[in-house]
Amino acid sequence: MQHFFVPPSQVEETEIKVTGSDVNHMKNVLRMRIGEEVTVSDGNNCRYLCRVKAYKDTAEEAVLEVVRKQENDTELPSRIYLFQGLPKQDKMELIVQKAVELGVYEIIPVAAKRCVVKLDEKKAKKKTERWQEIARSAAKQSGRGLVPEVRDVLPWREALEAAKTLDVVLIPYELARGVEETKEIIRNIRPGQSVGIFIGPEGGFEKEEVLSAAETGAKAITLGRRILRTETAGIAALSLLMFQLED
Repeated sequence: MQHFFVPPSQVEETEIKVTGSDVNHMKNVLRMRIGEEVTVSDGNNCRYLCRVKAYKDTAEEAVLEVVRKQENDTELPSRIYLFQGLPKQDKMELIVQKAVELGVYEIIPVAAKRCVVKLDEKKAKKKTERWQEIARSAAKQSGRGLVPEVRDVLPWREALEAAKTLDVVLIPYELARGVEETKEIIRNIRPGQSVGIFIGPEGGFEKEEVLSAAETGAKAITLGRRILRTETAGIAALSLLMFQLED
């Protein structure tokens, strides 16, 4: 069943209005007919089963009839924040897509020391807009109750400062040892805790970065004996947390 997002202001007791590009997608791409069922999320963890009631061509609007309102059950019981070192080429697009599918709450691109990519303000803004659109599409595809935010790129120190407010901060590091210690750290994470994950760019983190993260309370963990690519490491870490936290 097709899934869409609307702001709460477009949700009424018996009707929901869909506007913007989603109307064209519903009408001309999916060719949804009057009476077909869709699900809609309002971004506040509420989900609605609806039927297409009408298309208003003059207003570029689709009107949906609310059949049933229900609490969204697709969100993890903890908010997970992915601090992703900027990768090369279009790898960030894949990372955003898969992180959203796995339940991430927010994605923060980080300019670590070994990042090859250097974005000026104009390029960074354009990239962030692109990544946010990918997050929205992935949230629709995976039936999320909200669209995770992709924040502006942060320098390393500012990213560490932002992570200080979280309950648990993890930093997978290729020199970390002790699989059992990592398992214990993951097992001790409880529903309701906020969790940050720092993933290095190509080339990983510098030792000084790992040390500075540890000084702010981050825990170095291992993801196994193999060295993972930056686009794989975050997916692996998020998968571990998803299975730990999923009800």
